[in-house]
Amino acid sequence: MAGAMGGIIAVVLAVVAALAAGTALRCARDLAHHRARLAGRSRSVDTPSGPLEYAETGAGAPLVVVHGAGGGFDQGLDLAGPIAGMPGVRLIAPSRFGYLGSPLPANASVALQADAYAALLDRLGIARAAFIGFSAGAPSCLAFAARHPARCQALVLCVPAGRLPPGAVDYGGAWLRAVSQSDVPAWLTIKLLPLLPERLRRALTGTPSALLRTAAAGERARAWRLLAHMLPMRPRRDGLRFDLAMLTAPPPAVPGPIACPVLTISAEDDGFGTAAHARAIAATVADGRAVIYARGGHALVGVHADAVRTITDFLRAAAQGERQSGRPAH
Repeated sequence: MAGAMGGIIAVVLAVVAALAAGTALRCARDLAHHRARLAGRSRSVDTPSGPLEYAETGAGAPLVVVHGAGGGFDQGLDLAGPIAGMPGVRLIAPSRFGYLGSPLPANASVALQADAYAALLDRLGIARAAFIGFSAGAPSCLAFAARHPARCQALVLCVPAGRLPPGAVDYGGAWLRAVSQSDVPAWLTIKLLPLLPERLRRALTGTPSALLRTAAAGERARAWRLLAHMLPMRPRRDGLRFDLAMLTAPPPAVPGPIACPVLTISAEDDGFGTAAHARAIAATVADGRAVIYARGGHALVGVHADAVRTITDFLRAAAQGERQSGRPAH
């Protein structure tokens, strides 16, 4: 009996070891893929606050796209992919402070980040540009419009982050602080996300799981790609920590005055509570408009295509307005 039991234990341990080895191999392969995905796609410029990484694509009117929490220039390009298809658009996607190739300055702030965008435009020889800020990228875009009004043609704030609600802080924030220490737990979290408790999934993604389950295949793939492209997590760690500190502090008042037209977009069921903040921003600025969907979560699942159309129409109208006023667009 003892011998049989020992044999069973040996088999179980061998199976566990094989599974662990296979998981480690898959993790290493996936992380290598994501590192290769980033390689050679960006450049860097010197600014008064330090190096600022960016990527760009296309030619024409400049459009600066600023990523959210856990992102980088790659997330900016992902988020603006459909908009980049607009003819005559030069898409510029910086990595915010603490993300990928943009170090976090000791005196980092939303205002300093906004000034770094202005320095980036200087280095690129751009006088004026439209801006899109996603999620945690929205505050620095709003600050740019307020601090550099002559340089902001139009401003889109998509699911603009304000102060995180308690659930996202208590569960998602604590989890993100823990997994950002290493790429391996971050990889495991993303792979095992469907198995995590609903409260934690919603705190991490801001999107109801039921919405993702019933969404079209393309929408599910888009949402999961945004999560997967947070890898590798370690070079995004400092930026994520800064964002969590910013989003758990009392939200600052909307800076003003904002001279350019502003469009805000959100969904009522966004688990990060951005709908109320989107309304508040649009109501505060002189030329503001809020588009709030009933469903969609933080990833705007199911309404993403309509949101893209709304954004492109808004940007075209803003550019047309500048041409009619006789002001150069860039």
